[in-house]
Amino acid sequence: MLPDDDRRHLDAIANADQFPYWYDDVDGSDTNPTLVRNENCDLCIVGGGYTGLWTAIIAKERDPSRDVVLVEGAAVGSAASGRNGGFMESSLTHGVANGQERFPDEVELLEQLGLENLDAIENAIHRYDIDCDYERTGVIDVATTVHAPSYLAELADDAEVLRRLGQDARLLDADQMRAEVDSPTYTGGLLRIGRAALVDPARLAWGLKSAAERLGVRIYEDTRATALERDGVGVLVKTPLADIRAARVALGTNAFKPLLRRLRHYIAPVYDYCMVTEPLTGSQLASVGWANRQGLSDIPNQFHYYRLTSDNRILWGGYDAIYYWRGRMSAELESRPETWAKLSRHFFQTFPQLDGVRFSHIWGGAIDTCSRFCVFWGTAISGRVAYALGYTGLGVASTRFGGAVMLDLLDGAPSVATSTNFVRDKPLPFPPEPFRFLGIQATRWSLDREDRSGRRNLWLRTLDRLGLGFDS
Repeated sequence: MLPDDDRRHLDAIANADQFPYWYDDVDGSDTNPTLVRNENCDLCIVGGGYTGLWTAIIAKERDPSRDVVLVEGAAVGSAASGRNGGFMESSLTHGVANGQERFPDEVELLEQLGLENLDAIENAIHRYDIDCDYERTGVIDVATTVHAPSYLAELADDAEVLRRLGQDARLLDADQMRAEVDSPTYTGGLLRIGRAALVDPARLAWGLKSAAERLGVRIYEDTRATALERDGVGVLVKTPLADIRAARVALGTNAFKPLLRRLRHYIAPVYDYCMVTEPLTGSQLASVGWANRQGLSDIPNQFHYYRLTSDNRILWGGYDAIYYWRGRMSAELESRPETWAKLSRHFFQTFPQLDGVRFSHIWGGAIDTCSRFCVFWGTAISGRVAYALGYTGLGVASTRFGGAVMLDLLDGAPSVATSTNFVRDKPLPFPPEPFRFLGIQATRWSLDREDRSGRRNLWLRTLDRLGLGFDS
């Protein structure tokens, strides 16, 4: 039997509901009809997550006369867009360090484009009156005593890069960090002002859906696109009950199997898991502090992300990133008790003053990982089809940029973005099975070992040289 102290983190998850906390508020989630009759349109968008919704809205904003149809295989916001932690980072490159490593000559421009994109999202939320608990509170990257390397040096390096790029980045020592949010594990932090916001992700998706419909977009749910075919000067989008003839097609299918076979080696669906506490009492919240309500993330290879919700629950997720054999995806994989137990234990290590708090919701979902950790683009069928994929879990904001670039590519409209290597280049593909599965497992083991020992082994150094990687 486990000692009582070892059972507390298990007791905390015992009665949690196994579905996303965000779905408790279902006012905006009424579903649209299934497509049962053939359609014709100027632009067909496949995927009802953030990428597809932003693409639809921007397409109508640029040209109100454009006839736009969006099809979603389940319900709008039912996959990653409604299941994530609600962190809206301005970075387009999964953080400045990744951008500096992969696009050193463009990182300043990409950071500026990312900030402009976040500003445009904020303006759209206000313009379309989207009620999604938007808070532009900034974020703190946290160093802790939990891991063998403190990562304080990495925080200092990031702060130097951000300041050189003209950003408001403040390096915090242990006392300053604990004055912001109090945990005995904290040794320092990097506060990034104005570069991130928090949001209710499901209500954002539902709000974008409503905005798109008000602009004239026709949305069909429970309508799975099964194939793309050339159709004269356009494209035929096949669905189970009807077809759509479109002049252009934009694909925003996230982690799901791509309609273009050429893309299947570029992405790997990885499951991420998350949990939310019951609302904190006044005294519990006071014991943590968190007066400025920033989003937080610790910074080892296997990291946690956490934040306050509008009703003062703590959302806590991350760490494990699970790839299943052959990239399998199913509803049953959204449940992983061993990960929830691990996350619960880590939560109480971080916040021992919250002993006795219970989790009300636990859930999981798939993210579309690629080897460069950030979105990539391309076209097919003589430029009539465009795609944006590979956000690797940091797409709440960058999906809008992804959709805008897709439209640039489809319209043949050169832009600052389309002139960059960031947009023109592709990540290295993942190897076929079984090497993909074995490689990802070896990488996860090696990253965990580095977090515990501070040493980067030969396998990780080899991946670094090849420009491949794996991120939780």
